[in-house]
Amino acid sequence: MSDEKWQIPLALPNRNKMKGKELTVIAGDVGGTKTNLALYELMNDNLEVQMEKSYHSAKYPSFIEIIKLFISENNLQLPDRICAGVAGPITKGVAEITNLSWELDVKDIQKETGVEKVHLLNDLEATAFGLAGLKEDDFISLCDGDAEVKGNIGIIAPGTGLGEAGLYWNGESYHPFPTEGGHCDFCPRTDLDIDLFHWLEKKYGIVSWEKVVAGPGIYDIYLFLRSIRNIEEPAWLADALKQDDPSAVISHAAVNNKDLICSETMEHFVRYLARETSNLVLKMKATGGIFLGGGIPPKIAPLLQHENYYNNYLNCDRMQNLLKQVPIKIITNDKTALIGAAWYGAFGDI
Repeated sequence: MSDEKWQIPLALPNRNKMKGKELTVIAGDVGGTKTNLALYELMNDNLEVQMEKSYHSAKYPSFIEIIKLFISENNLQLPDRICAGVAGPITKGVAEITNLSWELDVKDIQKETGVEKVHLLNDLEATAFGLAGLKEDDFISLCDGDAEVKGNIGIIAPGTGLGEAGLYWNGESYHPFPTEGGHCDFCPRTDLDIDLFHWLEKKYGIVSWEKVVAGPGIYDIYLFLRSIRNIEEPAWLADALKQDDPSAVISHAAVNNKDLICSETMEHFVRYLARETSNLVLKMKATGGIFLGGGIPPKIAPLLQHENYYNNYLNCDRMQNLLKQVPIKIITNDKTALIGAAWYGAFGDI
């Protein structure tokens, strides 16, 4: 891709080595809800998508079956490389999907597809690499911060789960790394938070940040508030919750001010997201910026642009001046992890 698309100088060790060369990469973004695949072609120093398709993950027994289907139904030749971002931790080339009963193994993918160069990334690590392929209009700015202050970058991505990652700044380029910070313990502050914590503890046992800052968490917060507010659920809302994804229904109702409990639910969700955003900045000293990824932030952008988010983000222990320096942006391109897998597949150390 051309240099004008580069917003962030990422460490891609083989980018210069690939100048003038050609190759094909099947990139994947493998999540608990859906798996996105795309064929990318590197030609004339440009990495361009040739075709892509989305699959409902739970309908297939494995990632390998989806890869084979993608190749066969599009009459593709075997790609030179396969690189996929996976929603879960990866150890020695083996990944388990956190919210899906799949196990991905690089060796199995190599054997079953016949492609020698295969690599798996954590999905948030792939999102971090995807920043290399985005443009300015792929973001919504929530806070400009101080662009002259360099430093590490953090990514927090609420969707089906809660993903978190970092990009280490070495003075010249950014080096993405994955975390599983979304599974750290949720920290209640208010009396209502404590009541919610105990309600969730009875349901799940361990209450992590993912239990309140992710799609299923929205519905749980809603159910908790309904149980303590004793306000009757409107018929139109009850019908919508049965027919569609409850978290999407609730957030949409809140954005459009259609239901009091939905609005209160999202006020708390936004507050929790702001608090964990602040935690991530402080733990990584992410003065280079924070990016909100995942499927939820773009859909609730009006709520995040409200003072509720930023005021709670700043509400920390004596580090407000540091937090004010940090640029905060929402990633609006839902293919960022897919783009990142393609970039690493083409230019990373596979």
